[in-house]
Amino acid sequence: MIVSQKMVAEAEIICQQSIPMLDVKYHLCVAQEHNVKVEISPTSPSPSVPIFGQAVSCSEIIKESILETPAMNFVPNVRSGSYAEIGPRVSMDDEHIRIDNLAAHLGFVFKYPIPSAFYAVFDGHGGPDAAAFVKRNAMRLFFEDANMLQSYETDEVFLKKLEDSHRRAFLRADLALADEQSVSSSCGTTALTALVLGRHLLVANAGDCRAVLCRRGVAVDMSHDHRPSYLPESRRVEELGGFIDGGYLNGYLSVTRALGDWDLKFPLGAASPLIAEPDVQLVTLTEADEFLIIGCDGIWDVMSSQVAVSLVRRGLRRHDDPQQCARELVKEALRLHTSDNLTVIVICLSPVESIVESCLPQRRRFKACILSEEARNRLKSLIEGN
Repeated sequence: MIVSQKMVAEAEIICQQSIPMLDVKYHLCVAQEHNVKVEISPTSPSPSVPIFGQAVSCSEIIKESILETPAMNFVPNVRSGSYAEIGPRVSMDDEHIRIDNLAAHLGFVFKYPIPSAFYAVFDGHGGPDAAAFVKRNAMRLFFEDANMLQSYETDEVFLKKLEDSHRRAFLRADLALADEQSVSSSCGTTALTALVLGRHLLVANAGDCRAVLCRRGVAVDMSHDHRPSYLPESRRVEELGGFIDGGYLNGYLSVTRALGDWDLKFPLGAASPLIAEPDVQLVTLTEADEFLIIGCDGIWDVMSSQVAVSLVRRGLRRHDDPQQCARELVKEALRLHTSDNLTVIVICLSPVESIVESCLPQRRRFKACILSEEARNRLKSLIEGN
């Protein structure tokens, strides 16, 4: 994935000005449905910025969507499909997990029926061992306290516990790799997990895998690519004594967060430029949220978040098969000459009917045709029967 060759990190396009416009329209829509009076303070309006065609940052949208009102009556309809291919590499170092019914997989029942699902992608480097180990032990590492999931509530206390448990899970996996004799200390893996629990979606990421939420056709990045080209990460690395050389951490690794890689980490308890702590994003899902894409960087090296969302959306409208959509994403990345392994999971959150209904009808386009004077005269003769 990331050790032996240099990559050009795709610049992030963040359309922050468009977020308030998106949120205001959505909340007005919800207010009209439920006869709720909405007052909007007359602050200076943001300039109208087109949001379709590019991804928007998740941070402001997530802050708004944690509120309960917009999603009070929405229950995600979860189903998924995945596809993986070795690509142009000589070995396959990617791994993934796809569980549409987490409660059944863990062997417990919720007091009230709610959706529960878990997905993950791991992109190994220095060999496949670290990614394979984390996948093999994922249930033990990520769901050590399954009883907490059974006590699912929508209050802030529970949601904070949920976030903290996933942060600890990443660190627990990192420490397990340090102790695992079968995994070399020069071997590591990036990791991204997505947990659907009731109306909530929690995404945790360490590395350059990516999660993208489709919200009414707009790509909302649910994770940041932890690469040296990402300014907050390069600053953190340098503050902790590391350096960036040619786009690589310490001249060696093209990610700034990963599980394992203990050759590059300081002894336990010491702050290191390379860390395993994930960024965690939590959002309350609404009927506007159509599907989630999570994938390894073999997809994102050659495709923007919005392009991927548009491709999947068209596929779902055409055949309503997330498995086929995942395959189409991989094939498109191969057509665009990706240089890495490819793994992607498409997680549907709403029925396909809602996707079709929210799509604006396409305007028919006709090519203008200008006839010469001679052609007009011949056409006139034909019409008049001469």
